[in-house]
Amino acid sequence: MTAQAVISAASNSFAKIGVRNLGNNYKEYALFMKALGEETRLKIFHMLSDGELCACKILEEFHITQPTLSYHMKILCESGLVNGRKDGIWMKYSINDKSLNTIKELFNSIEIKNVECIDCSAEC
Repeated sequence: MTAQAVISAASNSFAKIGVRNLGNNYKEYALFMKALGEETRLKIFHMLSDGELCACKILEEFHITQPTLSYHMKILCESGLVNGRKDGIWMKYSINDKSLNTIKELFNSIEIKNVECIDCSAEC
């Protein structure tokens, strides 16, 4: 079965149990989840929910070196979850609103319903 056929079958199954079709954004969602799948990056992302922060303020919250913080910020920025901008000699970071809304849309689309097993054969 081709990858496209698997995606199509999954979309059809999701539709049967009430999950909205979010298109083929699963690569983007997975990238976001990978970026947030590490405790330090998740905490940084949460810290940024209070607004833009300078790298020096973020660094004060952790027992890590500046190069380690740069590594984490690079992953968050490359995923698209965080925006970075240079302000003089400092880097300032903020949450990318569009990416945050994309994650919210994904989680808001997930509902658990009381549905019998779909397309299951007697063997499963």
